Amino acid sequence: MIQKENQRLRIGILGCGPIAQLAHFECCQKGRNVELYAICDRSDELRERMNLIWKPSVAYADYDQMLADPQVDAVIVAIADAFHVSMTLKAIQAGKHVLVEKPLSHSLDECNELLAAADHTNVIVQVAHMKRFDPGIAFAKEFIENRMGPMMALKAWYCDNHTRYTTTDNIQPLTLASKQALKPSFDEKADKERYFLLGHGSHLIDTATFLGGRIGSLRARLRKQSGNHLWFVDAEYENGALGHLDLTLTVKMDWHEGFQIYGEKGSVIGKTYNPWFYKSSDVECFSEEDGQYHRPLGADGFSYRRQLESFADTILYGKKQLGTTLAEGIHTVRGMMAIYQSVRSGKTIYLDDLKSGGF
Repeated sequence: MIQKENQRLRIGILGCGPIAQLAHFECCQKGRNVELYAICDRSDELRERMNLIWKPSVAYADYDQMLADPQVDAVIVAIADAFHVSMTLKAIQAGKHVLVEKPLSHSLDECNELLAAADHTNVIVQVAHMKRFDPGIAFAKEFIENRMGPMMALKAWYCDNHTRYTTTDNIQPLTLASKQALKPSFDEKADKERYFLLGHGSHLIDTATFLGGRIGSLRARLRKQSGNHLWFVDAEYENGALGHLDLTLTVKMDWHEGFQIYGEKGSVIGKTYNPWFYKSSDVECFSEEDGQYHRPLGADGFSYRRQLESFADTILYGKKQLGTTLAEGIHTVRGMMAIYQSVRSGKTIYLDDLKSGGF
């Protein structure tokens, strides 16, 4: 049975599309310290259907009206990527905390505007990189910080596989769509290089940064063959460690995602599963100190819900923010831009040199 706490964060979800239907509505239903107070979508049919299924306290057709509701404590921005920043900015201006879906943006100019607005408020803005709340990855993070010693190298890979949608179609319920949905002025999926880098590369960079620290520079190569995209990226961390990132869509095999990390006093190896399995990463951490491998049992792999509960704990009780901060989300945007620019120039790109522009 789900045990709800007495004090709960009242959530308003902007967008009733696929990611809300597959993750965020259920997270609000099952989260111990959150309440699905409001939903908002311009599509009457979609909003009314989700209202019947999930039964929020109120359903809005107008985002400004939801933001004006004093009962809404925080907003989940779960709409098309192109609107992430503008809708997050409106929420900040209304004094609402925000959990915004990834990727944060394709534009550093947008990011800088958002950061400037957030700096003048007390609201929490978190980017929804839920993999940080995978129990195996969280265990690896703690081991790296406390037992592994200085990091020497990190390799991480994110390789979507060719049967991914066969698998997820069997697992997930059918999502509902509407012709009334607000769409960007361009087809976000038309440029596959850009679309894959934003949608999947953002996860890879955030995980590599979460485990290894800030990335200083990247040098990338891209091969396109038979509709596949293969990025191999050399990285150097600000702490001096070396890195290699592999982003491949698609591989003709099982889902292939994970990491290897080498430290002076130990090492970490992890295998991560398709996120819709809600299965914790298999992680083994070797400590030279005791000559033992350490392996957690990550029974609760519902990373989306764990992310939302942590977000609420930060707001309700002032606990340390464990999710991706706005500044970290912008660092990930710089990382994606660096990869994009390096592919075209053949040069090493230093992330701190990227101040503006987009792709």
